[in-house]
Amino acid sequence: MRGKWAAGIEPRSFTWVFRGRLAVSERPGGATLVHRRVRRDEELLWLKHQGFTRIISILPAMQNLASYTDHGIAAGHYALRQGPDQRAVLLACYEDLHQALAGEDVVLLHGDEVSDRLLGLVAGYLVWAGRIASPTMALAMTERLFRRSIGPEGRSLLLELPASQS
Repeated sequence: MRGKWAAGIEPRSFTWVFRGRLAVSERPGGATLVHRRVRRDEELLWLKHQGFTRIISILPAMQNLASYTDHGIAAGHYALRQGPDQRAVLLACYEDLHQALAGEDVVLLHGDEVSDRLLGLVAGYLVWAGRIASPTMALAMTERLFRRSIGPEGRSLLLELPASQS
C-alpha cells in the first residue's frame, strides 16, 4: 500500500486523555450499525503506527478482539452493563488501565461510540487513580476535554466508583 493511506486512518472521535499514553475513540471500524471491516483494518493500522500497544473495550459483547491481536495490539474487554456486577467490572477495568499506564503501554479505550458511559468511565478512572481529587472536578475536566456534557448514564458511573487505587 502506498500514498496517504499507507499509515491508515485515525479512528472517529479520537481524543487524547493523556497525550501519548491514553486516548478514547469510537470502536475501530465504526459503531455496530455502520461497522466496516476495511475501515477497522485501516484504523488499526493507524493505531499501530501511532505506537498503541493495548486496546481496552467496554462493548457489551467481545467484538473485534481477535482483529486487535492480529494487528499486534493487546486487548482487554470489560462488558460495562448496568447491574449488580457493574462495580466489579469497573474495578477490573480501572486496574487493567492503571497497570497498562504504569508500564510502557499506549492505550486506546473505546466503546461502540464515545458515549456518556465511556466518558463517565474516564472521569471515574481519574478519581479512582487519584489523578483528580473529586468526582465533580473529574466530570468538569472530562466535559472540557471532550467538549460536551456528560449525561445521567455517565454520571451514574461515579456513584458506582470502586475503592480508590491509593
